Amino acid sequence: MALADAGIRRLLVDSGEPRGWVSPRADLVTALLGVWFGVGLMIDAWAHTTRTELETFFTPWHAVFYSGFAVISGWILWQVWRNVRAGRQGLAAVPTGYLAGLVAVPAFAAFGFADMMWHTILGIETSLDILFSPSHLGLIVTMLLIITTPLRSAWNAPDLGPRPTLGRLLPALIGLGFATTLVSLFLSYGDAMQYRPGRIVEAFSSVDDPGADRLALAMVVTNVVILSPVLLLARRWVLPFGSVTVMYTIVVLMPGAQTEFENVPVLLSFVAAGLVSDLLIRRLRPSARRRGAYWAFAGLSAFATWTLYIGISSVAGGGLPAVPELWTGAPVIAGLIGLALGALFLPNAIGAGTPGTEDGETAGAGRA
Repeated sequence: MALADAGIRRLLVDSGEPRGWVSPRADLVTALLGVWFGVGLMIDAWAHTTRTELETFFTPWHAVFYSGFAVISGWILWQVWRNVRAGRQGLAAVPTGYLAGLVAVPAFAAFGFADMMWHTILGIETSLDILFSPSHLGLIVTMLLIITTPLRSAWNAPDLGPRPTLGRLLPALIGLGFATTLVSLFLSYGDAMQYRPGRIVEAFSSVDDPGADRLALAMVVTNVVILSPVLLLARRWVLPFGSVTVMYTIVVLMPGAQTEFENVPVLLSFVAAGLVSDLLIRRLRPSARRRGAYWAFAGLSAFATWTLYIGISSVAGGGLPAVPELWTGAPVIAGLIGLALGALFLPNAIGAGTPGTEDGETAGAGRA
């Protein structure tokens, strides 16, 4: 026992070497295992929404979800153990970007046990209460930390310059895309991606329909949720073509699972919006040094997203809504909110060589 304690103390004492990075291939594996983890959650969200007769914690979808956690946790631990075997100790053994995910692994396991006990004692949630369960909230926060590991790893990676290729940035895009789906899941009561085309047309066809208020609010919430991660990345890198399309394609999977993909035209409008945003990036070249272009991209991307949302919904839903002020003004409001987000993310242009710019080699996001 004394020898074991001594070994643990030795492992925890930092050996002092600078922390390194895993290889791009290892980051890609982390991201792909995160896909397993994230898809497991989508299947579980679908089950909670559609299988109201659930009475047990032990289900096939929980098996997919928790097996995803097991494999990505094992992979993260393996990256640390490889460094330990090479003689590193303490923080020096943890690759840059992997510390927060490493800490989240035991925390997620604890919340998973708490969730099992919660379901066993209090039953299975099948409605809005799913999104407010304390054990679920703990799971989602720790899961966020785990699946965004490739993003933190990439943030200051020495081989990833200011203009990365799509392939090199892909693990970070996958991680952040799935993180965005987690946020949208727990804001499902304000998720405009879950509306069906006919309901969008109906809601904006009468100012007396209470659904008009709810849809307008959901558009605002969803606008902030999906655009903010894109603006974060555009502030850090000159994004390669396809980046936003990849992210938005991932983002629509969660609301698709929750609605059994009965609102495909609405979901496709966001994929199309990702492509338009990529075209805007190619044309405007927004970056931390080009504040005007950054702000213009933020506003135009949001405007285009919600114009496509209403346009495609109108085609699929039988015609334009009856109240022109609503369907013409909603994309304008979205664009103004996008512009405000752009100003919030980048209030002032940052000069060359400053941390956080496209030229900075030490953009300042810590080494967790």
